[in-house]
Amino acid sequence: MNIGYVRVFRHSNALLVGHVRNVLESAGLPCELRNMTLGGAAGELPLGECEPEIWVAVHNRARAEMLIEEALNGPREPAQVWRCPQCDELLEGVFDTCWQCGKAKPAG
Repeated sequence: MNIGYVRVFRHSNALLVGHVRNVLESAGLPCELRNMTLGGAAGELPLGECEPEIWVAVHNRARAEMLIEEALNGPREPAQVWRCPQCDELLEGVFDTCWQCGKAKPAG
């Protein structure tokens, strides 16, 4: 075990583990997959030791846990409705770009 890494997620569903990994990597957090092929050893090894896991560097732990929470349960607060500064279209907060004119959502 690497001292500089911590486990931030594990689950028996390898597809869910892969999804969480993609979420972390798309946010720029490098991560390590472990135990992806140990499922066949379940019964010989304790079940908890055979589940696929995701590990990140210690300094990325808090951000990784926040991203995982949001990916699995949705954002804590719904995004605010915004008005496009270019065409004045009213847009739901989930959109980062105006569907009418293509203008990016203003920062802040």
